[in-house]
Amino acid sequence: MEKFSIDNLLKITTIHTELELEQANSLFNKLRLLVKQDPALKPLGRHLANLIEQYEAVHWSDETRVSDEQLQASDQAEKLMLYQEQFLQRRKELIRKALKENGLIQNDLASILGHRKNYMSELINGVRPFSQEDIIIIHRILSIKLTDLILPIVKEPAANRIRLVMEKLNKPMLKLKGADFNLQFMPG
Repeated sequence: MEKFSIDNLLKITTIHTELELEQANSLFNKLRLLVKQDPALKPLGRHLANLIEQYEAVHWSDETRVSDEQLQASDQAEKLMLYQEQFLQRRKELIRKALKENGLIQNDLASILGHRKNYMSELINGVRPFSQEDIIIIHRILSIKLTDLILPIVKEPAANRIRLVMEKLNKPMLKLKGADFNLQFMPG
C-alpha cells in the first residue's frame, strides 16, 4: 500500500523526501475539497498540514542551505506529481464520460463496485487508489482501456533496482533507452 494513501496517513510521522512533500501537498489539496462532503477527513488534512510545515521548516526555511541537489529533487518531484495529477484528471474525465454514455452516475458505479458514495468519490478524485479488481471491472463494464486506468509509474525503490540490474545484465536487447531509463516518468 502507498505511504500517502488515506488509510496510512495517520501512521506517517515525518516526510523524508521532496517527492513525499509533493505527494503530501497533492493529497492535502484533494482533502480540502473532499472535507465538504465528508467532515471526518478534516483531522487527516490537519495532520498532513503539520507534516508539510515540519518538513519545510527543516529543509526550506534557510535559502542559503538549499543545495542544487535539493532543487533538482524538488523539480523532479514536481514533474512526477504533475504527470500523476494530469493522468488522474484524465482518468476521472474518461470514467465520467463513460458513465454518462451508459446512462449511469457515479453512485451507480459505487454500487457496482460495492463501495459507499464517499469512498467512490475518494477513488475518482485520486485520494484512494483503485484496487486491481475495481480497475478490471471499470475496464470491462465501461470499455475504458487499461492503459487509461493504470498509472504507468514505477516507484523509486523498484526503479533503482531495475536500473542496477539492467546495467549488470548488459544485454543490448534489454537496454533501457532515453526517457525509459527514468522509469518514474514512463511513458515519455
